[in-house]
Amino acid sequence: MASPTSTLPTRLDQAQPYALALFRAVVGLLFLCHGAASLFGVLGGAMGGGTVPAGTWPGWYAAVIQLVAGALVLLGLGTRSAALVASGSMAYAYFKVHQPESLFPLQNGGEASAMFCWAFLLLVFTGPGAWALDRLFAPRGTAREAQQREERAAAAA
Repeated sequence: MASPTSTLPTRLDQAQPYALALFRAVVGLLFLCHGAASLFGVLGGAMGGGTVPAGTWPGWYAAVIQLVAGALVLLGLGTRSAALVASGSMAYAYFKVHQPESLFPLQNGGEASAMFCWAFLLLVFTGPGAWALDRLFAPRGTAREAQQREERAAAAA
């Protein structure tokens, strides 16, 4: 009989694709909300009210990236590419807007930019996890092979 401590890591490893999918969906939704607030004035609007004027650099373009990339990541559609663009935009926001004010995110108001940057970079390397629309559009063999790899990894752990 296996000890309870040896089964916990196995169970956590088996749940990893689902936890990753939930992480992806939450991060995508939060990013999408930032874009929607800036572009459409919903959820309190941009910076406490209103919208970002169309075509203004960099705010309007950042909001479009937030809306589109956030939606794609939320749905798990083109996750790695969308996450790469989103991560880059947040790195730009941090170093161009926040970091000149002060070195540390807590001092310069760049916590959200830093966290989004690293969260999206993680998704670039991990992929979307379970429950992603990418799986619907992948060739059958590819999706089946990916599932078999996940099952083998879970069994080996």
